[in-house]
Amino acid sequence: MSEIPKAYEPRSVESKWYQFWLEHKCFIADPARVSEKRPAYSIVIPPPNVTGVLTLGHVLNNTVQDILARKARMDGKEVLWLPGTDHAGIATQTVVERTLKKAGEIKHRNDLGREKLLEKIWEWKEKHDGIIIQQLKRLGASCDWTRERFTMDPEYSRCVQKVFVDLYKKGLIYRGKRMVNWCPASLTALSDEEVVMKQQNGLLYYFRVEVAEDAGTFLTIATTRPETIPGDTAVAVNPRDPRYAQFIGKHVIRPLPAELPREQKLIPIIGDEHVDFEFGTGVLKVTPAHDKADFEIYQRLCEKIFKKNENDLLPDIRGPIEVIKADGTMSEAAGADLSGLDRFKARKVAGEKLAELGLLEREERYTNNVGFSERADVPVEPRLSEQWFLQYPSKSESRAVAAEGQMKFFPERWAKVYDHWMANLQDWCISRQLWWGHRIPVWTKIYRNELEMPEAIREAILHDAECSVSGLAGRSSYVRSERTVAETWTVWAATYFDEEAAALGRLGFTQDPDVLDTWFSAWLWPFATMGWTGNPETDSKNPELTAFYPTTDLVTGPDIIFFWVARMIMAGYEYTGQMPFRNVYFTGIIRDKQGRKMSKSLGNSPDPLDLIDTYGADALRFGVMRSAPLGQDVLFDEQHVELGRNFCNKLWNACRFRQMQGGETEGEIDPALLTSDDKWILLKLDLAIREISNSLLEYKFNEAAQALYRFFWSEFCDWYLEASKAVFFGNDLARKANTSSVLDFVLSNTLRLFHPFLPFITEELWRGLGYNEDLPTDQGGETIMFARWPQPFGDDFKGHYGLDESIVRFVDAKYELVSQGRNLRREGNISSSKKVTFVLKPAQELSADEAQVLKILLHAERLDIDSEFRPRKGTPAVRSPLGELYLPLEGLIDIAAEKGRLNKELSKIDAEIEKVKQKLGNPAFAQKVPPAVLEEHQHRLSEWEAKRKRVHDSLGALGES
Repeated sequence: MSEIPKAYEPRSVESKWYQFWLEHKCFIADPARVSEKRPAYSIVIPPPNVTGVLTLGHVLNNTVQDILARKARMDGKEVLWLPGTDHAGIATQTVVERTLKKAGEIKHRNDLGREKLLEKIWEWKEKHDGIIIQQLKRLGASCDWTRERFTMDPEYSRCVQKVFVDLYKKGLIYRGKRMVNWCPASLTALSDEEVVMKQQNGLLYYFRVEVAEDAGTFLTIATTRPETIPGDTAVAVNPRDPRYAQFIGKHVIRPLPAELPREQKLIPIIGDEHVDFEFGTGVLKVTPAHDKADFEIYQRLCEKIFKKNENDLLPDIRGPIEVIKADGTMSEAAGADLSGLDRFKARKVAGEKLAELGLLEREERYTNNVGFSERADVPVEPRLSEQWFLQYPSKSESRAVAAEGQMKFFPERWAKVYDHWMANLQDWCISRQLWWGHRIPVWTKIYRNELEMPEAIREAILHDAECSVSGLAGRSSYVRSERTVAETWTVWAATYFDEEAAALGRLGFTQDPDVLDTWFSAWLWPFATMGWTGNPETDSKNPELTAFYPTTDLVTGPDIIFFWVARMIMAGYEYTGQMPFRNVYFTGIIRDKQGRKMSKSLGNSPDPLDLIDTYGADALRFGVMRSAPLGQDVLFDEQHVELGRNFCNKLWNACRFRQMQGGETEGEIDPALLTSDDKWILLKLDLAIREISNSLLEYKFNEAAQALYRFFWSEFCDWYLEASKAVFFGNDLARKANTSSVLDFVLSNTLRLFHPFLPFITEELWRGLGYNEDLPTDQGGETIMFARWPQPFGDDFKGHYGLDESIVRFVDAKYELVSQGRNLRREGNISSSKKVTFVLKPAQELSADEAQVLKILLHAERLDIDSEFRPRKGTPAVRSPLGELYLPLEGLIDIAAEKGRLNKELSKIDAEIEKVKQKLGNPAFAQKVPPAVLEEHQHRLSEWEAKRKRVHDSLGALGES
């Protein structure tokens, strides 16, 4: 045991104990220790960007994980919390390219070339890698850092390649032209998750098109993007719309490009039931190359024609026309007026051209949501692009595992959201036009005829099979081919073997330039991080996979339930035959006090490290968790962290108080010497253990934090510690020793309850109070981290120490009497520095010890117990089950002055009551304001009326009413 310093200094305590935990290998998991008596608990960290920095979102997510991991260790489980980082393809490459451009080293990545740019990115990664890991350590994250993984480690990359080739072989990966989100700045396809919707103010252009077969008849179309008119291939109306149904099958004259001859401007009017009657004019321009909905209309039309073999219905149907290039400038197909212009400049010019042609009816201000690239912060373009796509595997098992309740979602409502998405899966665009990431392991070559092909490849194509082009046993490529109209053969070969790749290169094959979507590596995270090879025999002998997979919990945000969670579940079933985790906990989103999402641009996102420097890591953890209800967003306020610091100080001072009493540490408790307050705090501890354990079991972390706060701050510090001073200020040594033992028992359990939330300060106090000294090394002797989690008291324990609910009722009544007595003093406007005497007229016999406790808690100079007391008229009093408590006012106040003060206060209260009543009685107010405002005013009236009664009663006590 060491002396606990007067003040708590978080920084020195935190660095000391984190280093201790690392040196003593407290976080390292050993699969050999897993047994029936010591079950495994495992959780994998959602990998942050490798060059990222700590945010409040990371604080919330990783504090939850740390609470789960530390609690599991205290439950006697073998815990693996596996950390790692993600290569974050587009984010990392964008940052590096931007840095190089700012330094004047490049204007475009092509200036460096692929290999040189990748060297620069690896240099950047090595320089910034580990920053967020060190920051997580400052937060107290108890990860097994010896197992840290990176999604582009060689072993992990091999897993990614194996999975790609396997899915390619199964026919689930294919190459096709589809509509994607395209970033004109980064020149890559984006996932929906990488697109942020922003409200934009723009214009809605109303323009006319003439019906070719009915000269002089015009249809009006509304669009926000007139620059795409040259790419229109049709005009669509709803066949049930009586205004336009008669025009289906005819044509309109497309106004742009203006220089084209009339016959090249004709586009058909088609019917499509998806056209909205209400939007715009009910006539829709169809631009299949630049709008997802338009492309779907085009596809439906093609399917209809193909199925019915009725090409004569629309003899002039055209394929998509690309008028906006990959870099966001207009193509030659956009026409002479627009070609080469930036898309937004072209929008203005197109509007002016329509006006010049006399076809622009009007422009209206219009507000809509536009998708922006999350990283490049430019509007994305819907674009038809040749990409690699994946048809999801193991869909039925992955959907059933949540629907049947085998995998639990917290909050439960996310299971329905997940099920809805699983029922409406669309193929996943897995390719990205980047250089940083896992390059797609497919090689391509065009052969003029079959005879040019090596025999191995020709045979593989013939039998739809694998072949070896390197000549090495056990090495193989999976080959596909496509024969073109020109009788040439395009051959694709997929392999993850280096020897095969080299052999394909010697044959003139070239590797696909694209990389895989970052999520394609992330969806393998739960098992690829544990050494999965894809070989069942090898994997069955892998101790990590055998012991720790499936993992126990996943903690993540609901915004990536589709992009990561669902995909991990499908990958888990496809490659391990099991679900990857048993429980999924979805955190809320951290917002500011105004409900806005935290962002650097708004300046409302404080640096967690600054908060740690100011308040301490434990304070930040506790402040965030106390304000994070299950399934709800977190409204962050720095005051919550300040409250966390105050709480840590309270815990520190309470433990110092115990140490200052001296005596034996954790001595035996004598039931015969227990006071009612001792028994009361033991029963409250039992209740707290039950509440906190159940809350953690149900993933209600803020409820656990609230229960901890209530028990320790209110019940233990405000009541029990103050009540114990009656013993410590007395002369009964045996009773002092017994109360010290009760304090030790409660604090020992309390520190363990707090440890998952407040790991640093609890470790310091655990050692400072000497609670580790008589414990086995693996049960709290070395560190509180392995001390056993407190268990609720059994009936034998309660019987032995005489703990029953009658004690709670008696002590609750005692403390309620104290609160009422303190209120008498407050309402009497009696300074706390004045010495007062209370008189208790008891309703039952009260021991001298109980009377002493009451006196101390009432902050009274004297407490008289007088069953015959006859108060003077006007003496303030309260009544309780313990009796009547009086506060004689003689010599304490100037009664006349106090009556004047109270009458003045009563007048103010009456004025406020009248003001609120007038508002509520005004129909113009009561019937028009929102229900919440009306309820607030009604509540305000109730509060003023209650306050009026208290003041009136105080006047009555002074002899005036």
